[in-house]
Amino acid sequence: MEKIKEVFQYNGEIIGEIENMQKEKVNEAVEIAKKGFKKWKSYTPYQRSEILKKAAELLKKNKEEIAKLLVLEVGKTYQEALAEVERATQTILLSAEETKKLSGEEVIFEGAPKVKNKKGYYTRVPIGIIGAITPFNFPVNLTMHKVAPGLGVGNALIVKPSENTSLAISKVIELFYEAGVPRETLQIVTGLGEVTGKALVENKDVRMITFTGSVQTGDTIIRTGGLKKYTMELGSNAALFVDEDQENRLKEIAKKAKIGAFALAGQVCISIQRIFVHEKLYEKFLDIFLKEVENIKLGDPRKLETEMGPVINKDAADRILDWIYQDIKKGAKLLTGGRRAKYEEVGLKREDVILENLTADLREEFNTYHPCFIVPTVLTNVKDDSNLMLKELFGPGVFVNKVKDIDEAIEKINLSPYGLQAGIYTNNLKHAFKFAEEVECGGIMINEIPTFRVDLMPYGGVKDSGIGREGPKYAMEEMSEIKLICFDLN
Repeated sequence: MEKIKEVFQYNGEIIGEIENMQKEKVNEAVEIAKKGFKKWKSYTPYQRSEILKKAAELLKKNKEEIAKLLVLEVGKTYQEALAEVERATQTILLSAEETKKLSGEEVIFEGAPKVKNKKGYYTRVPIGIIGAITPFNFPVNLTMHKVAPGLGVGNALIVKPSENTSLAISKVIELFYEAGVPRETLQIVTGLGEVTGKALVENKDVRMITFTGSVQTGDTIIRTGGLKKYTMELGSNAALFVDEDQENRLKEIAKKAKIGAFALAGQVCISIQRIFVHEKLYEKFLDIFLKEVENIKLGDPRKLETEMGPVINKDAADRILDWIYQDIKKGAKLLTGGRRAKYEEVGLKREDVILENLTADLREEFNTYHPCFIVPTVLTNVKDDSNLMLKELFGPGVFVNKVKDIDEAIEKINLSPYGLQAGIYTNNLKHAFKFAEEVECGGIMINEIPTFRVDLMPYGGVKDSGIGREGPKYAMEEMSEIKLICFDLN
């Protein structure tokens, strides 16, 4: 049985291991899910709602244990982890509420010519078996955005979490069993995407895939899965525009932008990656923002005073720095960061690291600099064809460019192939409406950073940012099918 080790990236400590499940085991899970679907869809909406409420209560009761595990698996700070678990609890409760509301409506057949004495309606019914493929950055809450609505509709689900964060998800799913969800109805399969995930996507009895991750993987899933239903949340490089009338709010905006850019080391789908500031305020904003960024405290994510931990692994850190260096070669100016952190900067000594648990290339890297810690990075003068302008960095890096007016800001924002969320700070109502109408994104935040999300809102993007919407009410619509009923009364 092939095993995958999960490692705490801060010091190399092994925190557990998971099975790399092969196609045969995944197919077994699908066969079991067929029985689970038949059983679960017979529960009434009220019964499903009550079980989801119980699951939320159990997650709330166990939030500290789950949060501590998230710190080890993801490298996020304890406060970030605790906030995620609390949000996940709300996501389940929202799903429990919406479970009792999902309905159809009357269809007016007699609105068509020559039709008389026909009455009918449509209702929403569960799809069947849903494969939920979830990411490492918010493993609990983003999994709950798939599991809780899916169960609320009456579907069976098979969850394939990231190989980096399978331990926390396994524990959360056990809480659903304790709440009353049949084991056949909700299962977890662990392993690598190219093995376990591929087998789940290929199985023809899996009628829907809901996925959060990269564009490349999303494209592969659709090509591999063929004729199924899909919900895809595929990332972003969120942009913020600061208008010329915001001089009195620059400190507030800079503080929020720091959080928006560097929370979870920038590994957030709606992390701020691009900031455009009106030329009149550019110098002032940049000065304030740089001071905020340079004061971010790196360190052991288990400690309460730590503001930013490591990125998910060395490969991610290598790519992030490579993209930054490429942009500097194109003419971008590095203002701060742009390098790995030294041991003393993250509260470590080399002898604290459990080197025998690391691969040979990691052991070599663990010398002066920590391979997974990148100093918060700010650039300016980033070009239109650069990585940070067009790609998703998914790391602790952001640029601040000056623009002459809102038209230029909108033009630059729309250069991106992504379109998840964007934000503007302005007192000008015309500018606010112009921004909302012309920026090509699924969500527009007025006088708020684009990293803002509450779990009840319709969340999703346009262009390469994905297909469909999440948020319990909207996810339930995605995870159900319409059945039409017509009565001839002649």
